[in-house]
Amino acid sequence: MSSAPAPHQPFVPPDQSPPELTWAPVAVGSLLGIVFGASSLYLVLKVGLTVSASIPVAVMAITLFRGFSKAFGLRRATILENNVVQTAGSAGESIAFGVGLTMPALLLLGFDIDVVRVMTVGVLGGLLGILMMIPLRRAFVVKQHGTLAYPEGTACADVLIAGEKGGATARMVFLGFGIGFAYQFLMLVGHLWKEVAAKALYTTTAAGKTVGLKAGVLAAELSAPLLGVGYIIGPRIGGIMVGGGVLAYLALVPAIAYFGEGVDKPVAPAVSKVDEKTGVDKGLIKHMSPKDIRDNYILYIGAGAVAAGGIISMLKAMPVIVGSVAAGFRDLKAERAAARGGTAVAVPRTERDLSMTVVLFGSIGMVMALALAPAVGLGFTPAGFLGAIMILVFGFLFVTVSSRLTGEIGSSSNPISGMTVATLLLTCLLLLILGEAGVIPLGKETKLAALTVAAVVCIASSNGGTTSQALKTGYLVGATPRSQQYAILIGSLTSALVVGVTLLWLNQAGTVYTKKDLPTTRIDVAALTVTDTVRSGQYAAEDSTVYKVLNVGESETGAPAPAGRYLVNADGVIAYRVDPAVNGTLEEQDNGNKVNKFDAPKTRLMSLIINGILDQKLPWELVLIGVLIAVTLELAGVPALPFAVGVYLPLSASTPIFIGGLVRWLVDTLRKAPDEGDTSPGVLLSSGYIAGGSIAALVAAFLEFAPNVLKALNLEHLVEGVSVGGTPWAESNLPVLTAFGLLVAVLVAVGARRPRG
Repeated sequence: MSSAPAPHQPFVPPDQSPPELTWAPVAVGSLLGIVFGASSLYLVLKVGLTVSASIPVAVMAITLFRGFSKAFGLRRATILENNVVQTAGSAGESIAFGVGLTMPALLLLGFDIDVVRVMTVGVLGGLLGILMMIPLRRAFVVKQHGTLAYPEGTACADVLIAGEKGGATARMVFLGFGIGFAYQFLMLVGHLWKEVAAKALYTTTAAGKTVGLKAGVLAAELSAPLLGVGYIIGPRIGGIMVGGGVLAYLALVPAIAYFGEGVDKPVAPAVSKVDEKTGVDKGLIKHMSPKDIRDNYILYIGAGAVAAGGIISMLKAMPVIVGSVAAGFRDLKAERAAARGGTAVAVPRTERDLSMTVVLFGSIGMVMALALAPAVGLGFTPAGFLGAIMILVFGFLFVTVSSRLTGEIGSSSNPISGMTVATLLLTCLLLLILGEAGVIPLGKETKLAALTVAAVVCIASSNGGTTSQALKTGYLVGATPRSQQYAILIGSLTSALVVGVTLLWLNQAGTVYTKKDLPTTRIDVAALTVTDTVRSGQYAAEDSTVYKVLNVGESETGAPAPAGRYLVNADGVIAYRVDPAVNGTLEEQDNGNKVNKFDAPKTRLMSLIINGILDQKLPWELVLIGVLIAVTLELAGVPALPFAVGVYLPLSASTPIFIGGLVRWLVDTLRKAPDEGDTSPGVLLSSGYIAGGSIAALVAAFLEFAPNVLKALNLEHLVEGVSVGGTPWAESNLPVLTAFGLLVAVLVAVGARRPRG
């Protein structure tokens, strides 16, 4: 006969009340949330994924406060104060993921990345996710303790408890941060080595004949953040991702190039693009570069695969979804019944939440604020009211799902993108039905409303899962839930306010203003209301003209120019095409200077869904090929979503992630045991690589606005004239391979080290 499990005993008993919600932990947590949120945004735009920041933030909090205590003779922070730091800091990563996943799609729909719009959606979505999670805490964190594992939340609690006992430091995180920052800074700002090592797998003879794998290029963007991501996610997922890249860029691209060699007309969706100087039609497959083939064909295949992979991952979790929603409603019903019970009962400190009144009216207030804010595209219109209702319904549904899945598989594996795709599909289909029935108008503003609904639900779901994870950590260490809820509300607010500016700066820093291949159509300037100037690029110092802006969205019919953003002079002549950093196509300015671009793999998927459903125009053949690839992988027992992301991303982005996974496998082999998980030296060093390298990339982006400083920090002159095997240093693969090899060697040495004792 089995006995009942012993009641949960937190590390800090309920009858003790050490300092907890004080100003210093909230301020430090908010600051670390901004830092890790910025690095997460960089990762989302670069490769479409991110990793949990809770554990690195917790480790850094312990060491920072311990250092302050020794340096200034201050009181040591309590474990509950350190927990407040990780709670407030964890919000930055989740909000950055939601914003980076959805808001750059504005550019593809013909809108600007307006900082007010991004801030508004980020703030309201983040706060809504927290409020909707609060009534679910008892259902998931308390009542299912021992059933829902919350792997990252439990590991974070272990770190905090070990730190309280004196057994944990942030040495490895800080070491990784310093190494990752130095490596990435010397590469991006110092230009001591190039970013991508590449080797073409074909050659062209003097007679013009191709020998080898036509259009096949083996490439790797050897960056510190991607190496760290690969180490954390491990060899299996890393291998699956690079497998998708191998299929796309070493199989599909060469196959398209081979079969297109004898085709003398453009194959849709490519269109004819005759170069005026050479007379060559770049719309023909035989004249396309590997990148052109990717842009015209592989992106649609990859988008179909990502959409199908996300939906499949959500369907596999459908039993959990149904159970989670039912459990949420049961918990709400039980709480209301208890409130009507009559006699007041003293509530232990560890069970005190924000009241349901705050949750209910706060949630309604958030949705009303969304409708009132004209910048987000809802407003007091039929489509706006419908959008508000969908935000409430889908928001509660997927916050519940996200919170439950975080407890089962952790926040890093939580399929938020699949939930966002499902929200967007249902929203667009409903808007299309109402538009066809004449209830609402179908147009550009309707697309903005659809994206707004998906973005708010995405951010709310992401932050809801993070909140549940933080509350699990608090449950284990004995925190006051209400204090944590206040902390993460403050952390969400500060991170959301900064992430919009960060996204805007990242996009501006890599924006190219080109005068090449401009449309010759005269534009009606009177019809344009938005104005802008050239704010970056080689024209910044010499062109101060104020231009009118023409924004043309993808799939927009009757537009005077192809999709994109244009600056138009007073005579109606297009003076510049503005190619953004996010999902842009130009990798260098007109003078040849390279710029940093972001593929934002899941962002284009949002645009494809919106345009494809509302405009009923999409190369469905290519999209369905991607869908069938995902289905095939699932039938073979391989997770489709990471493979699909590999198909969409350039091979150069998934290769370093695979290398990181191989390093993890090597470390496990050398140790003759798996690395100890989220608190091991290797994982903590990798977290530092991610944070340090990403922050260095942000610094490099911001320095684009200070060209004199950027020029002074450029160290290319140190290697000018140096060659490696007959190849100029700046073009050789050897320098970057050597520097990256040192990164790998340090990671292997740290990760393979056996623990003492």
